[in-house]
Amino acid sequence: MSITVTRTVDVRGMACPLPIVHTSKAMKELASGDLIEVLATDPGSVQDFSAWCRATGNELVEQTREDGVFRYVVRKR
Repeated sequence: MSITVTRTVDVRGMACPLPIVHTSKAMKELASGDLIEVLATDPGSVQDFSAWCRATGNELVEQTREDGVFRYVVRKR
């Protein structure tokens, strides 16, 4: 199954709570079902994105880490 990302948010170098703040703002511009990709370097973002998705009802579709960069793909509810 291929994933088509609607928008990418690059928050590398930003610390909590900025990755979530920027992602939340970008999500407001998307339609329900759209996918957003977030690139972050804050290790705390792993717990933050999991908790934020549970709280907002958005789906965490994919979560990976490569070379110190965390990649999240979230589907807007």
